[in-house]
Amino acid sequence: MDATLKTVIGGELVELPATIAGIRSALDEDRAAAFDREIRHLSTVELPVALTRWALSLTTADQEDEELFDRLQRGEDIGALPAGAARPEMA
Repeated sequence: MDATLKTVIGGELVELPATIAGIRSALDEDRAAAFDREIRHLSTVELPVALTRWALSLTTADQEDEELFDRLQRGEDIGALPAGAARPEMA
């Protein structure tokens, strides 16, 4: 069994492919070609971030992020804390 990444999207646990082959096989033909063009030229430092971005592109994570940023732009309080702020559950 290929390795997987686990994350939460829309409140649901999601497993994503975590190998180059697994991610590539989940993409349609056009996106697989773009994946091939990008991945072969990345440095080893850039590879983990790019693979995670491609794996997440198989989900609705981008849409969820956009909706969150729209709410922030409208000035909604989304319960976010400033970086470095003490979290109540960790106090």
